[in-house]
Amino acid sequence: MDTAALIDQLKAAVGADGVLTDPDVTAGYSRDMMPLAPVGSPLAVVLPSDTEQVRQVVLACAAAGTPIVPRGAGSGLSGGANAIDGCVVLVTTRMNKIVEIDADNRLAVVEPGVINLDLRQAVEKHGLFYPPDPSSYDWCTIGGNLATNAGGLCCVKYGVTTDSVLGLEVVLANGDVLRTGRRTVKGVAGYDLTKLFVGSEGTLGVITQATLALRPLPKAPGTMVASFSSTAAAGAAVSRIVREGLVPSLMEIMDAASIKAVEQHLNTEVGAGAGSAALLICQSDSGGEAALQELAAIEQICTDSGADLAYSTTDLEEGRMLLTARRAVLNALEVYGSWLTDDVCVPRTRIGELISGCEEISKRCGLVIAVVGHAGDGNMHPTIVYDASSPEQFAKAQQAFDEILEVGLRLGGTVTGEHGVGKIKREWLAREIGPVGIEAHRAIKKALDPGSVFNPGSMFS
Repeated sequence: MDTAALIDQLKAAVGADGVLTDPDVTAGYSRDMMPLAPVGSPLAVVLPSDTEQVRQVVLACAAAGTPIVPRGAGSGLSGGANAIDGCVVLVTTRMNKIVEIDADNRLAVVEPGVINLDLRQAVEKHGLFYPPDPSSYDWCTIGGNLATNAGGLCCVKYGVTTDSVLGLEVVLANGDVLRTGRRTVKGVAGYDLTKLFVGSEGTLGVITQATLALRPLPKAPGTMVASFSSTAAAGAAVSRIVREGLVPSLMEIMDAASIKAVEQHLNTEVGAGAGSAALLICQSDSGGEAALQELAAIEQICTDSGADLAYSTTDLEEGRMLLTARRAVLNALEVYGSWLTDDVCVPRTRIGELISGCEEISKRCGLVIAVVGHAGDGNMHPTIVYDASSPEQFAKAQQAFDEILEVGLRLGGTVTGEHGVGKIKREWLAREIGPVGIEAHRAIKKALDPGSVFNPGSMFS
């Protein structure tokens, strides 16, 4: 099938307004937020509106031997949704219906283009809560969250995206529509195909609908902040909080570089005081006396571990300000130059070592590296600042990115905790899981997508 014939088929499938071919327009859909990942020029961008349109697009592309790269809003940080030359980028943002909210059974059925924050706000009206909250929750889509198994600030208590997924609807490479999972609380019939597709980064099929588990709406959170003069002391506090069985709804850490950037950006001290090497921010959403006791116990642990300052508040505005500081880190770093964010997860007992390792890499490369992360689960986000117009600094940023992954693995960690492998960490995935693991991945890919229609070259070669 020639290119013109394929474009005609795509237009017949989704309508002429749902097929974009102008290179100036398609370029805007060709990459996500990771500047290091390779990117190609797509043949076309298609925007289907329902499952049947997705099915027709898949059938047309499979028959033409044209690869498909599924894409949500483009908020990813691994290049997983980046185009390859001559592909069709399948964008799911028009599939944005909240199909059902079943408050009695605490579940929602949604299409992949629903924005994370919109879903959270919709279920809140029913006294319910959808926990996954990536930092881009106000514009990232559920489909992208599912593809990368995204996490967020609440993972320490509520887990990552897969922990809130009951079932999926997926269009396979042969055009069949697979329905996985269930609507019940329990269910162990057959292989757990739902978890297979969550985190598969668009390499096995196109997710067109998801059944998501909801929780009761948490109580208004209380907040605790502690400032430390050393990262080792902060790491010791985190380890003891975990060891003593305390499970705050949020436990975030910021290093000296990120604290400095945010304080300048917001023109405030964010509760840290001068000379802070690390800031720990915790919240409890248990409510009432239970929350007060939880925060008091965490505050005492921080003090015992050497915190220079430890302070708790139930004032919602004060707590919101502290969370704003944490979420503002990337914007704050833009003052210094372009940034790229790494994503490594280490045992919680080794967070301090990772931050120290990043400080050494920063000195060696001559670049600012600010570390923030989810201390409650060990998922750290070292962010490298560089001059994008300088080839020398870009090369140093790339070197620093790889060295951080090396440190993460050496500390017994993993090369990605929530952003995914994409097109930037393929070699690192192979290194982490080994040749037998890679062959198992390839066997699953071949079984479900023998023609390698979906996102070829992403995750593994």
